[in-house]
Amino acid sequence: MTETAVSTRPVTARTLTDKLVAARAASITLATATADLKNSALRAIAAAVAAGAERIIPANERDLENGRSNGLSVALQDRLRLDEDRLAALASAVVEIAAIPDPVGESVRGRTLPNGLRISEVRVPFGVVGAIYEARPNVTVDIASLALKSGNAAVLRGGSAAENTNRVLVELIQEAIASVGLPADSVQTIDEFGREGARELMQARGLVDVLIPRGSASLISTVVLESKVPVIETGAGVVHVFLDESADEEWAIAITHNAKVQRPSVCNALETILVHRASAARLLPAVLGRLRASGVTVHGDRATLDLFADAELATEEDWSTEYMSLDVSVRIVDDLDSAIEHIRQYSTHHTESIVTNDVISAERFLAEVDSAVVMVNASTRFTDGGEFGFGAEVGISTQKLHARGPMGLSELTSTKWIVRGSGHVRG
Repeated sequence: MTETAVSTRPVTARTLTDKLVAARAASITLATATADLKNSALRAIAAAVAAGAERIIPANERDLENGRSNGLSVALQDRLRLDEDRLAALASAVVEIAAIPDPVGESVRGRTLPNGLRISEVRVPFGVVGAIYEARPNVTVDIASLALKSGNAAVLRGGSAAENTNRVLVELIQEAIASVGLPADSVQTIDEFGREGARELMQARGLVDVLIPRGSASLISTVVLESKVPVIETGAGVVHVFLDESADEEWAIAITHNAKVQRPSVCNALETILVHRASAARLLPAVLGRLRASGVTVHGDRATLDLFADAELATEEDWSTEYMSLDVSVRIVDDLDSAIEHIRQYSTHHTESIVTNDVISAERFLAEVDSAVVMVNASTRFTDGGEFGFGAEVGISTQKLHARGPMGLSELTSTKWIVRGSGHVRG
């Protein structure tokens, strides 16, 4: 690390701008910090999270109690909840991030010109990364850790629902960072400034380099439409599984059940099952029977109700709904073309999967479905930074510029060109 005069102690900031200025100063130090030093900070964060249950869980219980009193949905309560197992998993993810190669300084491409001039493109940090999210304290740890490893300072607006939890987590993270000699202001929360703070963060072009929203469709839309800071758009998950004519029954049951039931409140959970008409009578009774046995409410079209009486009639709204609960919509379609057309109309371009034994159908689905992640014979729950080998994720980008799909370390970097010459001039 390059020696600087930046203090390792957090600045006692009176305004949000003070915090952003402190984050900018910290980002300058982080940009030249060695991988070993950043990894030491990450291991200190992991240890603090793993050992911090006595501080974290009571704060989390206060947030949960407030959420229940204020009518927070069951899905958001699940996302908000931290227990010792979840804290251990968070700490383990941070250790995994420390083990991943540092992307900063990595050569993306380069060449030496005939005249000997050497040109290379290398990865560099963004600088200051802002994040706006809601009721997801795990995101506080994930984004802070990924930002730190990629040489970025992080400014976090985690929302009022998790304010107590996030405050304790950021305190622990700052203590861990400072313990290895890096600026504590490398990670900050601005929750105390409320919604006005979120608006100010969105307007902080020049102090914040990129903003990443995670949460409901309305939150993401607000950030995209109102922000003056460049935004990497993460999306809601209206996720589809298509059961093709040749789908294996056991695979169809296992994949749809896992994708819907394992954790229904997350963005990669299944929301709509599409079924080839030729396989509907063969597959649907068993597939939907397994889901109903796990408490899933089935919203089906009329053809589905003819095959599975324990369902309610779906409305047009169901096809575009991200339930984040034990609900699923089901539609019988004529063929693969009809399934793809339905996905084009209603998908949020997050994750889609096909269950099939037909190679041609599989390859067509992979080629023609325009989503961030497209799968064959696999649960949509695999769309996850941890499962993809990133340790954790900043979010699932559903846009097409800069990053798409689960975002890890590389997606928190930009590039710059480095040119090395020996008195070269252009003729």
